[in-house]
Amino acid sequence: MTAQAILVFLLGLGVTGLLRRDEHPAVWVFHSALYTGVAIAILAVQRRRTARAVGTDAGGLATLQRKIRHRDVPQDPQEQEAVRRMVAEQLDQTERAGKWLPYWLGAMGLIAIAMLVLGVVSGSFVFPLAFAAGMLALCLWLLWTRRRSLDRLHWMRQALQSK
Repeated sequence: MTAQAILVFLLGLGVTGLLRRDEHPAVWVFHSALYTGVAIAILAVQRRRTARAVGTDAGGLATLQRKIRHRDVPQDPQEQEAVRRMVAEQLDQTERAGKWLPYWLGAMGLIAIAMLVLGVVSGSFVFPLAFAAGMLALCLWLLWTRRRSLDRLHWMRQALQSK
């Protein structure tokens, strides 16, 4: 969670700096810290809800996620049941989020196209092209990460069913 907080803070600082160039850098830091606090609070609530659904604590949740990532099928029956619940919870969450994925990708595409149009109108091509390329890279990374996660979850569910 610390690495995620640092990443959100740095991204928030960069975006705030780009959007509010006229303000003092201390304001950028304040806004970025505020964004980071909100994002980490949301993430903590989600993790706590998942930990309760699985029946473990935050440390156990990280261990179970590591086992799924490394395709390590636990031998202990209680741990197998916890992984089973975790896989079911994550698959359900991913499938629910997948319903909105085309809309999110479409919105990001529209924003990238709008930035390109604004760049053509204003005569500045560098930033809009870089933004569109970054947006495309982000969308492709999201799709790749989702597919890889679903593959791991389906593999683990299949491995647990065969035991």
